[in-house]
Amino acid sequence: MDQENKERAPRRRPATRPMAAEPMTLTRPVFFVGFMGAGKTSVARRLARTCRVASVDMDTYIERREGCRVKDIFAASGEEGFRAIETEVLRELGAAEAPMLVSCGGGVVVTPENHGIFEDAGFVVYLQVTADEAASRISDTSTRPLFQNLEAARARIAERLPLYEAVADATVDTAGKSVPAIAREVQRVLEKEGILCPQPK
Repeated sequence: MDQENKERAPRRRPATRPMAAEPMTLTRPVFFVGFMGAGKTSVARRLARTCRVASVDMDTYIERREGCRVKDIFAASGEEGFRAIETEVLRELGAAEAPMLVSCGGGVVVTPENHGIFEDAGFVVYLQVTADEAASRISDTSTRPLFQNLEAARARIAERLPLYEAVADATVDTAGKSVPAIAREVQRVLEKEGILCPQPK
């Protein structure tokens, strides 16, 4: 290209990235509860990225803390042994100096002591899901010690439903919704409740 054409050629504008949302802060820990497959971890991670707050998955935290997988803890110590560890971790995360988004295991509500921790420590968001939809979302049920089959899952959800409702400060139905859509809905709830606020400048 000669010099004249170079001068006439339109200049390319540098690619622009969408501006990130303003960083926000949590006034209290937020606990996500619901049956396995409800999307608790995915929603918490999405919201954490969007609002630039911290999130933690309880089962992952337990595995790192104990040095073994959840299913191996179940195999070695039974559900009772796992639930005892789960309560310790719930209390630990609820008392953390910097509040976080905490995605809890599906059975966290079966331990009565945990209900008191929820009430004292933070705000609870219950993500509703049916057993059929949960089964369609879980690619590998071998990692879920308490998901044997669909009928058992339906029975377990029905059994836990009153417990989820008892601890919930807010309930979000996840049926037919994408993770970003659920995260936006949760964000609106948390902002309205004064749990998620803009960081002071």
